[in-house]
Amino acid sequence: MFELNNFESIKIALASPEKIRQWSRGEVKKPETINYRTLKPEKDGLFCERIFGPQKDWECHCGKYRRVRYKGVVCDRCGVEVTKSKVRRERMGHIELAAPMSHIWYFKGIPSRMGLLLDMSPRSLEKILYFASYVVVDPGETGLNEKQLLTEKEYRTALEKYGYTFTVGMGAEAVKTLLQNIDLEQQSKDLRAELKDSTGQKKVRTIRRLEVVEAFKSLEINQNG
Repeated sequence: MFELNNFESIKIALASPEKIRQWSRGEVKKPETINYRTLKPEKDGLFCERIFGPQKDWECHCGKYRRVRYKGVVCDRCGVEVTKSKVRRERMGHIELAAPMSHIWYFKGIPSRMGLLLDMSPRSLEKILYFASYVVVDPGETGLNEKQLLTEKEYRTALEKYGYTFTVGMGAEAVKTLLQNIDLEQQSKDLRAELKDSTGQKKVRTIRRLEVVEAFKSLEINQNG
C-alpha cells in the first residue's frame, strides 16, 4: 500500500495544455466572482458553480433541485451538478489565453532553459518578453541576423532600408516562434561538434545547452504547443 510519508523521491513538472483541459471542469471566461445583487457566483466567473460545484450542499444554482435525493443530477436550467459543496475545493477550471505567455520557470530559472535553447542571455529575453525590444524572427535576404535585437529606432531604420522583407516580433509570441524554428536534432549535432573545440566557460555553457536539448528530445516535446 502507498504511504504518503514513505517515499524516496518526488518529481514536479509542468502540466501540458491537454492535461490541464483534461483536469478542468470548464473554462473560466469572466473575471467576476460574486454577483452584488444576488450574492451568488457569476456564471463562467472565477467562482462559477457550473464549473466548481454548488455553494450549498445538494442544491443547484437556480434552486430547481434541492436535497440529497437529487444527488448527481445536473440541472437542465443552470447546468450545476447537485452534490456536496466541498467538491469546490477539489475541482479545477482553466483559462484559454488570448496570447502565448512565458513561464517564469523556463525564463528566469537558473540556468535559464529558454536562454540555453535559444543561445540568448536572460537580459535579452527579458527585453523581448517585456516588449522593450524587437527580435528578428526571419531576416529574409537582409543583412540582419536571426534573434538580433532591435530598438524602436533601429527597427524603423531597417524598415526604411529593407522594406517588409524581414519579420520581427515582440513578447512571448515572438519567443514561441523562435523556439518552434529550432531543429533539435540539428542543434544536438552542432553542439556536439562545438564541444570538441570548446574550453573553459564556453565548454561549460555548451554542455548545459546540450543537456537541455537532449532533455527536450527525450521528452518528445511538442514544439507547436
